[in-house]
Amino acid sequence: MSEKLYQGCEPRIIERVPIHLKMVLTIREAAEYSNIGINKIESMLRQPNCPFVLYVGTRKLVKRRAFEEYISGKVLI
Repeated sequence: MSEKLYQGCEPRIIERVPIHLKMVLTIREAAEYSNIGINKIESMLRQPNCPFVLYVGTRKLVKRRAFEEYISGKVLI
């Protein structure tokens, strides 16, 4: 998916990586990807030894694959 952004007279195309191909997600992206609320994901990230949290400074990101595995393990079929 490409977006055209116009700055001045020159069009610029910005490539956006689809969420399912990213290694880490923001909390908002994780919520969109999993259909779990932002508040619930934030509370999950606050749990001790959360397997899918990645700290970049004070910012919390979600490791996508570990998040998927965690969610898959919690789903009862």
